[in-house]
Amino acid sequence: MTKWADGKQRCFWANPKNERYIRYHDEEWGVPVHTDRKLFEMLLLETFQAGLSWECVLNKREAFRNAFDGFDPVKIAAYEERKLEALRQDPGIIRNKLKIRAAVTNARIFLELAGQWGSFDRYLWHFTEGKTLQEHDGRTHSDLSDNLSKAWKKLGMKFVGTTVVYSYLQAVGVVDSHEPGCFKYRGSR
Repeated sequence: MTKWADGKQRCFWANPKNERYIRYHDEEWGVPVHTDRKLFEMLLLETFQAGLSWECVLNKREAFRNAFDGFDPVKIAAYEERKLEALRQDPGIIRNKLKIRAAVTNARIFLELAGQWGSFDRYLWHFTEGKTLQEHDGRTHSDLSDNLSKAWKKLGMKFVGTTVVYSYLQAVGVVDSHEPGCFKYRGSR
């Protein structure tokens, strides 16, 4: 791991040439999220990332925010065909028809889970009793992501394979995978 121009060491995947990516690594990735709106934002973005690079999605994040009504799951769950067609024509986002439809389906299921548990935050974090898991071994899935993937697929969610779910858990801080040597590394605390 090498030191960057600012003197900090970062995880190998952080692109030193992309300021947006550096900010994401430094300020968001692995930080526990407890607001449903942000939890849904990251779920939507991670599902669009399936088969693509996270950097590609991150670079389009603000366009996604504008196109998807600020990541409001209530609004997205109510999207009709006219809105879906407008999204398919939006050059600022990833215009995959199946992923756009999945955003609506996933929003509905997200809201159902939030309703059953009082919030999606309460639902998601109960799996770890509110604690962040420290996993620094380069894995791309875990028992938790395997189980959540199966459960979410059974409920009807789309683009939630175990690797996507694991990336989501890392993005919202349920799992902290900052590497040893990275200035964000917290070890086994």
